[in-house]
Amino acid sequence: MRAVRWFLLIVTLVVLQTALFPSLRVFGAAPDLLLVATVAVAYHRGAEVGAAFGFVAGLVIDCFLASPFGVSALAFCLVGFGVGVFQSGMLRSSRFVAPVLAGVAGLLGGALWVVIAAIAGQDDLFTGHTVVVVVIAAAYDALLAIPVFPFAHWAVGDPDPARR
Repeated sequence: MRAVRWFLLIVTLVVLQTALFPSLRVFGAAPDLLLVATVAVAYHRGAEVGAAFGFVAGLVIDCFLASPFGVSALAFCLVGFGVGVFQSGMLRSSRFVAPVLAGVAGLLGGALWVVIAAIAGQDDLFTGHTVVVVVIAAAYDALLAIPVFPFAHWAVGDPDPARR
């Protein structure tokens, strides 16, 4: 049953990201819902699950992008692993964890995406406009973390079945 929920999470966010949010761009920036979901999964389940989910989610969204295939997969994987490692050291969480983590991860993920895409041969990425887009997208990610985190928590389920 958990696999069905993971599938629904990815498919729902891909549809929203590719069908709805391109028309809701702010200064050319759109949120990266699958990156936010990767952050949420890593926060709830840890580094290894976050990295694996990020890789799969990145591959799925790469199918819809004109950039080299695998750029999002690598960036999401690294962000998922980093967030998972970071959350393991957190003493307690607050209600502001989701937007803060999503915003910081949006900045990190956007920067990683730009660097990886540049290494893969994408031209003209190191511009002032790119920085503006990454910052605005990270702010957008932080706002959308509020509804995405509970959806992702539902999808990944409780990591400790004994707590049920």
